[in-house]
Amino acid sequence: MPPMRRRRRRHGCWIREKPPWLLHLGQRGTVFLPIGDEDVLDKGDPVLLYPEELEAYRLVYLEGRTQEEAARIMRVSRGTLWRLLSSARRKIGLALVQRRPLIILS
Repeated sequence: MPPMRRRRRRHGCWIREKPPWLLHLGQRGTVFLPIGDEDVLDKGDPVLLYPEELEAYRLVYLEGRTQEEAARIMRVSRGTLWRLLSSARRKIGLALVQRRPLIILS
């Protein structure tokens, strides 16, 4: 397999994984589906949560660290961490409210 090129993602984060539209071609992830809907896959596109968004969310909201501490651990600026947190909160809320599948990429 040829080496993967680095692709620039929104907010200036560099990732080495395949873009979300190639998820079905081998991208690994964990899928969370709402219970009780037979037509859950017809409710719209799944919400994709990137690993760096999940890590920022985990450090700040589950471990109770400050944004400065979390940014230092992730080796990003505090502004970048804030954007990752904002994006993660929006995506998780969207998946819950609109009952859409949530895919956590790994």
